[in-house]
Amino acid sequence: MLTKELERAGLPTAHICALTPVAQMVGSNRIIPAASVLHPVGDPNRDPAAEKAFRRGIVERALRHLHD
Repeated sequence: MLTKELERAGLPTAHICALTPVAQMVGSNRIIPAASVLHPVGDPNRDPAAEKAFRRGIVERALRHLHD
């Protein structure tokens, strides 16, 4: 898993993924649940403004996990 190798090299990561049980099984740290498999950081069914806010929320959550 790429996130584990980056962590091992000293680079903190936040793993945004739709299949959180798989990420947990392989030992990823800081797992951020994604929206879906096809659109991990988005929702094409939303209007553009809501889509932007939705994406921003996922990224902000990931950044908060990196800070903790």
